[in-house]
Amino acid sequence: MSEEIINRVAKSNLVTFNLEEFYPEGHRAILDIKDWLYEEIILKEREFRAFVEAYDWSQYQNQYVALTCSSDAIIPGWAYMLVTSKISPFAKKVVIGNMEQLESAIFQSIIEHIDVSDFKDKPVIIKGCANKPVPQNAYIMATSKIQKVAKSVMYGEACSSVPLFKRK
Repeated sequence: MSEEIINRVAKSNLVTFNLEEFYPEGHRAILDIKDWLYEEIILKEREFRAFVEAYDWSQYQNQYVALTCSSDAIIPGWAYMLVTSKISPFAKKVVIGNMEQLESAIFQSIIEHIDVSDFKDKPVIIKGCANKPVPQNAYIMATSKIQKVAKSVMYGEACSSVPLFKRK
């Protein structure tokens, strides 16, 4: 009865990939342009341009920003481009959309630059439960990139993983 307990997970060549470790710090903000529209529905170019010129863009220094319009207005593409031209010198990243789309865009550039060569021919677990708001798209992008080199890809924790991919 005095057999030594062996931690097989620790002895295996299993690699854990935790997207949460790549979560970039920085404030996230949504910039809703509906208040810049006439009656929150019509974009009048002259007034819109004047508002954009007078706006204090420095408040977005080192922030990640999602541009949106929460009213049912039809916003021409140039309007978002104009706002982006003013906010870009201050913001880390700017996208059109909501907070989830912003997080997905942030993680897309992070995952594109991750070196997965350490995962070559190894079983990899993409860690689940995150305390930070890692978007679902980040898990999809990570899976796609890692499975190109890994022997197998799983999701979850070592004690309760879900197999996703195994190279034949």
